[in-house]
Amino acid sequence: MVTVWIFLNFMTGNHKTSLLTCAENDIISNLPEHLIGSILERLPIDDAVRTSILSKSWRYRWTTMTMLLFDEQFSKKFAEKGAFGRNGFIRTINDVLIPHNGPISKFSLHIPRIDLDSFQEVDHTMLLISRKSVQELVLTNSNSCYELPSYVSSCSKLRKLELENCIFKPLHKLEVFSNLNHVCLTNIDFGADFCGTLVTLPQLRVLWLDMCRSVYNFNIKASKLKRLAVIDCPDAMLLRLLDAPCLNMFCLCFLEPFEDFVRVERMNLSRLLSNLPEVKNLFLDGHFLKYLSADGIPKWLPRAVYSLSNLRLYDFQLSDLDQLNGALCLLRNSPNLERLCIRQSLRVSKSVPQVPSFWLMWHMTGVDLAKGLRWNVPPFHSSVVEPQVMDYDVGPASNHLESPNCLDQTLNRLQTVEIVYFEGSRPELLFIKLILAHSPSLVKLTIESETFDAHQRLNIAMDVKGFPRASPKAELFFLNPKP
Repeated sequence: MVTVWIFLNFMTGNHKTSLLTCAENDIISNLPEHLIGSILERLPIDDAVRTSILSKSWRYRWTTMTMLLFDEQFSKKFAEKGAFGRNGFIRTINDVLIPHNGPISKFSLHIPRIDLDSFQEVDHTMLLISRKSVQELVLTNSNSCYELPSYVSSCSKLRKLELENCIFKPLHKLEVFSNLNHVCLTNIDFGADFCGTLVTLPQLRVLWLDMCRSVYNFNIKASKLKRLAVIDCPDAMLLRLLDAPCLNMFCLCFLEPFEDFVRVERMNLSRLLSNLPEVKNLFLDGHFLKYLSADGIPKWLPRAVYSLSNLRLYDFQLSDLDQLNGALCLLRNSPNLERLCIRQSLRVSKSVPQVPSFWLMWHMTGVDLAKGLRWNVPPFHSSVVEPQVMDYDVGPASNHLESPNCLDQTLNRLQTVEIVYFEGSRPELLFIKLILAHSPSLVKLTIESETFDAHQRLNIAMDVKGFPRASPKAELFFLNPKP
């Protein structure tokens, strides 16, 4: 007699325990098939497969699961049992896929750092998946770069694609993905084989590119693209990627200076914003603004950015005149801006490992890349670390902020301002003074200090509270630094 413990109560949500001692009381086996499938898909994949030993009626139930997640959690559990061996990990996954019957809506595979004779077994995995009408494919790879086999293009029903550390060859195979609406690519090599071949993705809404190489060869046509993030891809052809009339969210971060970088296209702030007529959420880092300043930062743009309501600047230095001019240009030419967030560069030692910059930035933004509510951070792990801050002469920035016509524009719609890693330097204080004086609708100004010195934080607070405010509703909030 089989004893089964059940921790389910579908009506109330309470977790009650029932002990079943006979087949007549086997509630789960008598549930509708779609509910049984839903229960199995909520179990770790290895536990779901183990249900085959419960009884004859359960032997093949797991083979119709529509979600198979061999994710990082699964690989860690597999490694703890000492079951890797050479190619053993991938062969185990294939042993699950071979008897599987029916379509797979979502397939996730994390390849850990293990000894592989080759990627031949992984190719077999992708071949099996290509026959399953998969709609969501997630492949993260901690080994050497994996070249995707050509039969991946057989996944014509694919709607979501997330890849890490892979090579596309050739890219034009993506043409068959007419249903693809979400693409997230980390550490992908767009080699010379692509040769800028135009790829049309008519349903694409979300595109994330992170630490990709030879991105100038990546040429897509995505007329419905709404959200685009380009992280640490300095050779991207931005004008190609920005050829999307529906784009309302754009993020571009270099993460580190590129003084000696050879440009692949002519780009300045005016040209960038003229290609973003519908942008509502704009995320830039100080290194990119510095890069744009090489062609000069204009005071006024040919056309105001009326659509922009949320501006976030990351790895930013108010003491750098070039970056400051870029920020002031954006403020001056965004009459409908409601929210401004500046996360300044954190002063760290190069010898101290830091959380990757873009991870901190996504947690800071509070907007969802996929749904527009919160940024949906991909499950990939970047090796990028927080760059060390350069020391700037604060004189030019301070003098500019004290000039009579520094801003020359009232920020009528600005309601919320947040500055993170505030040090209390003269340019920082002058910038806050400028914002308070030009924001009649300001409701909340939040300052998160960089220093743990309580006396210094008190002095900063006293200075800021003494600044005149254009808004009678403006409230000031001073946050202690995060440990």
